[in-house]
Amino acid sequence: MLSLCIETSCDETAAAVVRDGRTILSSIVASQVKIHAEYGGVVPEIASRKHLESIDLVIDHALAKAEIGINDVEGVVVTRGPGLIGALLVGVCAAKGVAIGRNIPIAAVNHIEAHLLAILLEQEVEFPFLALVVSGGHTHLYEVKGIGSYRTLGQTIDDAAGEAFDKVGKLLGIPYPGGAVIDKLARQGNPRAIPFPRPLLHDGTLNFSFSGLKTAVMTHLRRNPQYTEESLLPDLCASFQEAVCQVLTEKAAHALDLTGFNRLVVAGGVACNGGLRSAVQELSRKRGVSVFFPSPHLCADNAAMLGVPGDFYLTRGLGSLDFDAVPNWPLDAIGALPELMK
Repeated sequence: MLSLCIETSCDETAAAVVRDGRTILSSIVASQVKIHAEYGGVVPEIASRKHLESIDLVIDHALAKAEIGINDVEGVVVTRGPGLIGALLVGVCAAKGVAIGRNIPIAAVNHIEAHLLAILLEQEVEFPFLALVVSGGHTHLYEVKGIGSYRTLGQTIDDAAGEAFDKVGKLLGIPYPGGAVIDKLARQGNPRAIPFPRPLLHDGTLNFSFSGLKTAVMTHLRRNPQYTEESLLPDLCASFQEAVCQVLTEKAAHALDLTGFNRLVVAGGVACNGGLRSAVQELSRKRGVSVFFPSPHLCADNAAMLGVPGDFYLTRGLGSLDFDAVPNWPLDAIGALPELMK
């Protein structure tokens, strides 16, 4: 199965060609980061317009790099949700156009599902496993029994971890997106310099909350404005990042205890964070848990990751044109099979 995959859930216009749900023949991403940096975050209307401008070119580039033509494509996979409704509609309409024009099947995939399965493009991970998906819009823990079989164990009740990184970056005068810069500065600082709170760390649940931590950083800066100076900024970044990573890691450890699993997949854009990788690798050493991180290009939003679940659904005849974009589409106990999620 040669699948053309299309992703437009937020501010990345992406297309990829994937063979049999495992081999990436091409993966093209047109980023809008520089455009949205001016506004300190993603502007939905601008994102939608840029997707419209880029989608055909990105698809053509993906086909050319894979050295195939549109007539060679055997199935289409597209992100249905969650995401920005206007952005999602651009991808869904483009994907349906290809499917109808070529009279080939199409599968609608959940964006979070694609992230947690992206690791399978690089290495095999035996089911079941625990997945920690951490990005700008999502912070979730999932029990993954197989493709299409998921159970939500915990999720953020306010800001996602990546969102908190970007908001703190804005407080510090760091250009959007601030997460990568905070991570770089944190390597030079003392993670115990400031005792920031660890929200919900000991509440007995697997849920997350990062809004209060962001407020704690804001309060600290008001009382100690000197921490925006070059000499003290690394300490603040390190202390903030340590708080986020400790919460994420200890919640994941609790989930491993509850499920009895010994495999943990960490995915999403924040999975690139050096502090989180170190904390999870330490968890692996202490508990003997197998930990899996996709490569950075598969952690960020991309279309290739859609190929894993997309191929699974297409080869089982589960594709359908009868779907719409869904901005809020939970990946819960009944899975993400298209016919069950209408």
